[in-house]
Amino acid sequence: MTTVIEQLQEQDPSLTTTGSGDVAVLFIHGFLDDQTVWDDVVSELATADAQLLRLDLAGMGDRSGDEGPYSLQRYADDVARVVAGLDKPVVLVAQSMGTLVAELVGVRHPDKVLGAVFVTPVPLAGTHLPEEAVSSFRQLGGNVEAQRGVRMYLGGGLNEFGLDKLTYIGSRIRPEVVTHLVDCWNEGIPDAPEKSEFSSPVLIIRGEADAFATAELVSSAVAPRFQYVQEEVLSGAGHWPHVQQPQNVAGLIGRFLQEISEASAAAPGGADAQGWINAFASKSADDFGEAFHRDVVLEASVIRSPITGRENVKTVMSAASSIYESLEFTQQTINGPRTYLEWQATAFGGLKLYGITILTKDENGQIVSAAIHHRPLDAALRFSAELGKRIGKAVGESRFYSAD
Repeated sequence: MTTVIEQLQEQDPSLTTTGSGDVAVLFIHGFLDDQTVWDDVVSELATADAQLLRLDLAGMGDRSGDEGPYSLQRYADDVARVVAGLDKPVVLVAQSMGTLVAELVGVRHPDKVLGAVFVTPVPLAGTHLPEEAVSSFRQLGGNVEAQRGVRMYLGGGLNEFGLDKLTYIGSRIRPEVVTHLVDCWNEGIPDAPEKSEFSSPVLIIRGEADAFATAELVSSAVAPRFQYVQEEVLSGAGHWPHVQQPQNVAGLIGRFLQEISEASAAAPGGADAQGWINAFASKSADDFGEAFHRDVVLEASVIRSPITGRENVKTVMSAASSIYESLEFTQQTINGPRTYLEWQATAFGGLKLYGITILTKDENGQIVSAAIHHRPLDAALRFSAELGKRIGKAVGESRFYSAD
């Protein structure tokens, strides 16, 4: 009988794995690189209680002969196939262009991706450098001396071994592939949302001497997009801190894994509010239902009396989520069996709503009660009236506000 990894390796022979654990850590390399850039970080994490996986993106590394397309969507498809095939939750670790791929995968699989580490990230919307700057990057394919010069300039003091390794990796990539890769990180994803749809925790690791993923770029176009984000800056590191300072990078990744593990363990049943947040993102009644106890009780400032029972509460929450035009969870606190979520939203053509949700779970991690508090009053009344129009006949019209 073939294992899960063997099945995945049949689809992508470049996939490699070391270690074991209840969580998988999947490493995604960046522009002009391949999976071997993570060698030293993986070695430092060898004792971590996790399964460490790496792969090559099409056109690079052992997949340098792969045909196109060489696009972010194609790369996201390839990585998402691995995530979906794994039989355990995943933390994504990505660098530079790879962070765009990781975000796309995290959005596709919010139920599987517990968090992400972005090393020297670039914006999902792309960098949009002027043509005179971009053209020099497009000409790097097949030009070893030029590649070495770029590595020296952006590397923040990479030693000779690091320069040699990175230059060799880049020299294997065909010139026509390099051109497409430049378009990936410079053009990004058209109409990328101002706030990321990836709602799991994010750790950003930035090199202080990085002239590409600069402090200004990260603070203005990357970090503010995520709901739960922390940033670490490595002194003396450039654009490839995982090659230059693998021990420090591995230490930060290990701490991040521990924090995710502790946050998960703090909630009953080893789960936090992620299922609730993900259900709002998908607006699916079934996704809400997965989190609820059979006899769950819903109380809210927009309904006159409690709603009881999984099916009834699923109906209400699915309808409520479809009213919001945008919804952002801004704060989360866990205290024993209760999780407190602060949020802000828009509805009805930009009308702003604010609120707090309190979730209480049983020993099995299922939500047994939810209390949702909306404000301000006028917005809450309008929200209640709209809910009544949509589902009043299903759960009782008298529960909702009506101007009549």
